[in-house]
Amino acid sequence: MSQEKHTHTAPDGTVYEHTHSPEETHGHSHNHTHTHQNTKAVLNRLSRAIGHMESIKRMVEDGRDCSEVLVQLSAVKAAINNTAKVILKDHIEHCLVDAVESGDHEAIEELTAAIDRFMK
Repeated sequence: MSQEKHTHTAPDGTVYEHTHSPEETHGHSHNHTHTHQNTKAVLNRLSRAIGHMESIKRMVEDGRDCSEVLVQLSAVKAAINNTAKVILKDHIEHCLVDAVESGDHEAIEELTAAIDRFMK
């Protein structure tokens, strides 16, 4: 199966590239890889959230006050939501742009479903 390479340039001049098979171009699948400007930032944010969750787990194991635990859980929840915003912004600016350009209505439906699941 051959791969097609696509590039997109963001308003700030950043170039994004991804590849997929010709079959995927015609809306049959949205399983292709992407390189995004914020991947490292997202991974760093996730690592910090994981570390924070580990410290909250220790707080619970140590019998810390419930209100302290809840405050820390709230901070992790906010960090996860902010990470999701970065991912969503990248997805809209790059993946969705490609989907619209190629007439991939399935990708738009998938994004809508993912947002609905995330917002629950």
